[in-house]
Amino acid sequence: MATKKIDDAFSFSSFDPAKVADSFRDFAEKGAAQSKDAYSKMKTAAEEASKTVEATLESAQTGSVELGLKAIDALRTNAENSLSHMEALLGVKSLSEFVELQTSFFRKQAELAVEQTKSMQEATKKVAENVAKPGKDAAEKAISSFKKA
Repeated sequence: MATKKIDDAFSFSSFDPAKVADSFRDFAEKGAAQSKDAYSKMKTAAEEASKTVEATLESAQTGSVELGLKAIDALRTNAENSLSHMEALLGVKSLSEFVELQTSFFRKQAELAVEQTKSMQEATKKVAENVAKPGKDAAEKAISSFKKA
């Protein structure tokens, strides 16, 4: 009876160094390609994050200047009104005229304070939205990229 000799899979005679070298080369090339891809994605993400921070800081600076100018304008208006009122008080000739002048001044100042408060609230809201916009846009972009993957 003739028996056919089958090579053992673990025997040295089935070991082919060329196949191992090819397999190792393929593995190394795939690893290098994946590393380059990961580096590229990381670099892009870092650049986008940097741009987001820059845009946020620019918006914050612009908004701070705008709010500061509004506050200065309000202070200037209030100071001018107070000085005008003081001048008017110096010309008062009777108690009833004094009371009328004071009442009118307080009413006008209260109305002005309401207007100035509304103006500052609107400006603050606008600044907050502008400061948050770059971060919000970046977050939405990141979430949409995760949904695609």
